Amino acid sequence: MNLAQAFVDSAAVHADRIALRTATGTMTTYAELDDLTARVAGLLAEAGVAVGDRVGVMLPNVPEFAVTYYGTLRAGAVVVPMNPLLKAREVAHYLGNSGAKLIFATPTAADEVRAGAPADCQVIVVDQTFAGRLTAATPLAEVPERGSDDTAVILYTSGTTGLPKGAELTHSNLMSNAELLWTDLVAMTSQDVVFGGLPLFHVFGQTCGLNATMLCGASIVLLPRFDAATAQGLILEQGITIIVAVPTMFTALAEGDSIVAPALRVAASGGAALPVEVLARFEARWNCTVLEGYGLSETSPCATFNHMGRPRKVGSVGEAVYGVDVCIFGEDGVELPIGEVGEIAVRGKNVMKGYWNAPEATAKAIRPDGWFLTGDLGREDEDGYFFIVDRKKDLIIRGGYNVYPRELEEVFYEHPDVIEVAVIGIPHPTHGEEVGAAVVVREGSTTTADDLRTYLRERVAAYKYPREVWLLDTLPKGPTGKILKRMIDAPVKG
Repeated sequence: MNLAQAFVDSAAVHADRIALRTATGTMTTYAELDDLTARVAGLLAEAGVAVGDRVGVMLPNVPEFAVTYYGTLRAGAVVVPMNPLLKAREVAHYLGNSGAKLIFATPTAADEVRAGAPADCQVIVVDQTFAGRLTAATPLAEVPERGSDDTAVILYTSGTTGLPKGAELTHSNLMSNAELLWTDLVAMTSQDVVFGGLPLFHVFGQTCGLNATMLCGASIVLLPRFDAATAQGLILEQGITIIVAVPTMFTALAEGDSIVAPALRVAASGGAALPVEVLARFEARWNCTVLEGYGLSETSPCATFNHMGRPRKVGSVGEAVYGVDVCIFGEDGVELPIGEVGEIAVRGKNVMKGYWNAPEATAKAIRPDGWFLTGDLGREDEDGYFFIVDRKKDLIIRGGYNVYPRELEEVFYEHPDVIEVAVIGIPHPTHGEEVGAAVVVREGSTTTADDLRTYLRERVAAYKYPREVWLLDTLPKGPTGKILKRMIDAPVKG
């Protein structure tokens, strides 16, 4: 079982179809992509990369990402996807920890890569000379056999403390999760055109964007850097039928007058909780249903999803996907009754093999009975639908009362002037923690922080509403557009 073999098989069936499209109009057929990936495998063999070796891929959403990704897997090696914006010390951790023998990097990142790469790690810069190198390489047509439990990709998770850990995703993890998109969730076919604005070095874009698309013979439109105007243009001009995005992207795309996009048939949201008001605005503007799901890097990522053709519960992340079990555990590790809030745990064919070279972290995250503890708080209803309450680490305990930031954020988003919000806990000498909120309002809005504080106070219990509210021009975000609460500090009172 090799994910690359699944790609090769798909390419043989869909040889003349367009696999990759770019915002500038460049197109790559499946036959062309198949040949290029075989040449990357040949290039790696010539460089001394063997089966099981690790190879870094530090590229944005460009055709070369797919070329080097599947080429590495065709060589029997393990892909280590990396954000092209990483700095030297971060590069050093990713490459040093994984033991990568080679890395493909952009010209703009080359200096940082060379400064951070171990001495025995070869650096290949993907520049204008790269195509020539591939042309000169001897293609390797035969794909090495890999076991279903062999590692295909090591994805480094950001975490909130300590250095990132590498989640080992197997060939089986990635294939089974990608196949869910077209067999069970959004009914993807070879006729579909998928929006490729999610970073491919991240699990969501990689599985639900690239791999799902390639395995069913569809086409993906690659966008290296998301901005709403460009994305909107691509959706209309390229006849995109499926949008896969994170909440901040939906927030941006929900702004403006109604749009007629006849090709667009479904959108999938994940990566973070999608505010109900944002979902409603997007659906009203685009006349397109949004299906929200839930997962993590460690779960490849899909664990739950709102399925097409089944009742959808707005605010829910849906039911457990095929081949996956989801459970709610209490602090004592015992399953909780329906409706009670506890830690979400996942078990099934999507759960990672473990953290690379980190047995203690793996043992802490995955119980002996196979349950992966997500660190997220949620509940299950009587119909088997799951609701995310919050991240366990984001829970605010104010004066002994539990305050769930997501609940308050949903109320903030109901305010017509609020674009983005992050509710966080602030240390307090008496209450332990106080509730704070950083808010971005619409341009030209006259709404003040005091107005918003009053708005919340009138709508939630007295112990919940944020005593501290402050306005920002923007909120810090990670590479997928996810709001990074750990980088938000309350203003210091003068």
